Amino acid sequence: MVGERFIDSCVKILLTRKQRVSSILLMKKQKENEYVKSIDKIPTNIMIAAWAIALGAITPMLDATMINIAIKDLTQDFHTTLSIIQWGVTGYLLALAIAVPISGWLMNQFNSKRVFISAVVGFGITSLATGLSWNIVTFISFRLLQGFSAGVITTLMSTMLVLIAGQKYIGRVIAIVSTPMILGPILGPVLGGLIIHFATWQWIFFINIFVTIIAVPIMIKKLPDFNPVNKEKKLDYIGVINLALISVTLLYGLVQASKFGSFNNPVTYINMTIGVICIIVYIIYNRMKQYNTVLPTNLFKSRNFFACSLGLFLANVAILGPMIILPLFFQRFQHFNAIETTIMLMPQGLGMLITRPLIGKIIDKYGGRNIVLISTMVVLITSVSFMFISGHTQSVWIGLILFIRGCAVGGVMLPLTSSAYYGLEREQLSEAGVGINIIENIGSSFGSALIATVVATVIHSMSVNIPNELTAYHAGFSVAVIALVVLLLPAWFIHQKIINHSLQKNLCHK
Repeated sequence: MVGERFIDSCVKILLTRKQRVSSILLMKKQKENEYVKSIDKIPTNIMIAAWAIALGAITPMLDATMINIAIKDLTQDFHTTLSIIQWGVTGYLLALAIAVPISGWLMNQFNSKRVFISAVVGFGITSLATGLSWNIVTFISFRLLQGFSAGVITTLMSTMLVLIAGQKYIGRVIAIVSTPMILGPILGPVLGGLIIHFATWQWIFFINIFVTIIAVPIMIKKLPDFNPVNKEKKLDYIGVINLALISVTLLYGLVQASKFGSFNNPVTYINMTIGVICIIVYIIYNRMKQYNTVLPTNLFKSRNFFACSLGLFLANVAILGPMIILPLFFQRFQHFNAIETTIMLMPQGLGMLITRPLIGKIIDKYGGRNIVLISTMVVLITSVSFMFISGHTQSVWIGLILFIRGCAVGGVMLPLTSSAYYGLEREQLSEAGVGINIIENIGSSFGSALIATVVATVIHSMSVNIPNELTAYHAGFSVAVIALVVLLLPAWFIHQKIINHSLQKNLCHK
């Protein structure tokens, strides 16, 4: 009897312990699931705010690409030359560059929500004025005002998203807000071509008004207020002017290099020299002011920020630079018209749209380093492919290459952009946003200028015929390949989240 009771007691103890273990394991599983869900699900208020910002930012993105379709009509209507009309495009870019450093100060001093909405309203009003321009002088003047508004919009939107999302959701949220950047290049030329075909060039600008009317009420209602980032910080006039000069001189010099197909021209020489001198002056000025400037250069002492900034410069060279020769390549060697060329470029944009949400999720869970490395390799392989295609290459294969390239592009740009803000203090976010925008603008312009110059140089060094022209375009694509190879180096140094298994243990023991 005693033995039986002892055995029964042991069995009961074992069963009790088994139940306790099962209960603990069940609790652990529940907590793990709750943790995973907390990572995967973005709060509704953040999503709504992100889409509101994206809606407000879509107008300058569309406008930047649509105007190129209307250059011929503008030249005829204003009875002027192509070089004068080009100031409507170049002036927009330069005004945007000037607005970037000023935007950082506006975020420091005022409610960013109000600044952003004001910039969107300003863009809508100047779009109306541009469409109503009565001569070339007023057209260029209103385009400058448009560009300034666009500069404020593009600078504020990324920084606002960082403030809304925090480090936890930044990858996915940036993926959402940057959607207009993708839709602009995709829809802009197509929409511009349709407008020119069925209406007049004025409607390229009038369409922005309708977007503004829809976007502004939504932003007023759905965007949260943003307290000034650093209201005590005064406007750094010298720093703003210096950064504006750096951006304007470098960008204008590079634009002229693209125009001439060579860096060997006096306009580029003078502007690039002034730009370099301004950079040196700005570095010295930062030391004198103990880095209390609109863009403190000690930001670049952060290994992560420096790596992301250098990566973004190289990525813009490699990814956006070839866009200057791809349309020409299709028209010259594939014998496509303008609409066919636009349709041919759409698979790349489609690939970018498809993969961006997934890439955003991966960034938030694991960090950006491995994604950048893998995606850069994919973009590198597809870029190498363009060095071997010819006029005889079937369109379906070119479209497939562009689609694969587009799928990987988001994996390069998104992690570099979102990871750049990692570890920064709230007071540094506006300054970081200024730096990133300047670097991206100069990178894309430098890539376009360098590739255009390489193509022109190779063509001029040989007799003009189809095979030699094709060789020149292949040389242009090689610039992107080299930039991508170099990009692999800074990619190793960007922030990478470490999966902390002890975190799961701590959750389970609570």
